[in-house]
Amino acid sequence: MKSSILHITNGDSTTNYLQSLQFEGEFITWREMLCEGKTSIDVGSESFWKTRFDFFKSSYKVTKKTFIDLTLKEYRTLCQKKGQQEIVLWFEYDLFCQVNMIAIISWIKRYRKNEKVSLVCSGDVEGSKKRLGLSELNEEQIRNHFENRIELSQDDIEYADYIWQLYCSDSPLRLETVYKFNPMSPFSYLGDAIDVHLKRFPSIENGLNVVENYIVDIADTTKPTSKNEFVGNLLRNQETLGFGDTQYFQKLDKLKSLFTSFHPVKLSRKGKKVLTNQLNFYQSLRNEHTYLGGAKKYSYLYHNATGKLLKITS
Repeated sequence: MKSSILHITNGDSTTNYLQSLQFEGEFITWREMLCEGKTSIDVGSESFWKTRFDFFKSSYKVTKKTFIDLTLKEYRTLCQKKGQQEIVLWFEYDLFCQVNMIAIISWIKRYRKNEKVSLVCSGDVEGSKKRLGLSELNEEQIRNHFENRIELSQDDIEYADYIWQLYCSDSPLRLETVYKFNPMSPFSYLGDAIDVHLKRFPSIENGLNVVENYIVDIADTTKPTSKNEFVGNLLRNQETLGFGDTQYFQKLDKLKSLFTSFHPVKLSRKGKKVLTNQLNFYQSLRNEHTYLGGAKKYSYLYHNATGKLLKITS
């Protein structure tokens, strides 16, 4: 007998947690990180997956077999799931999850028209000083989240799809104004996620973006004794990003010239100058093949004082 609910989760930890609590329904785990690398509007198309594999291969040395086994096979299973009474999306408040979430809603808009879609999104929890991920919720909390899930209207689905289209466009300039003008949206964490996304373009002040500045700042303030401790500190102190350790190790490799050592972690003289905005590192990092969504990362600069993006014309 076909299950009446299809759960699409943000990762294996959530899937395993829900299954351990014996939630009824079928499960699909969305194994992507669309907040990194080039994206295109047509989620699930052959060209979409080719673009994504090219990114994972070049940036993370992911093999075709691994990509097929972990991502494509699960997606193909999703394509076979039809006719459920309800699709429940399980995502979190951070940039990583929110970008994946709007991409999946865009896919649902195209391939699962008129199906009931609900959203469970963790973040602010009464009694907690910090926002919580799904796997950080206790059983009572996660069941309460499920019982109070939000059914998405067609307008909600259209809105998420529109933000996804803007995210995938070759210019982020429209995105920086549009996302602020839907206060009635059920996507209560999307605004914060898009805000931090825009800050991932290099800053005018020192050429580093919000993530890279965060990395050098944590190095300077926490003084880790090893690279593993350093990445652990980054994971604990991040707020809206939601990155994993693999992402931080990759970013450390890009920034290694700002460090004299990772055992213990020490900034170089150049690193300290960049940290204090005495040196601009833009030209050293610039790469024409680096994308954030559909836009080239180094074709725009973020101006911290005004919170605005500027397009580089030359």
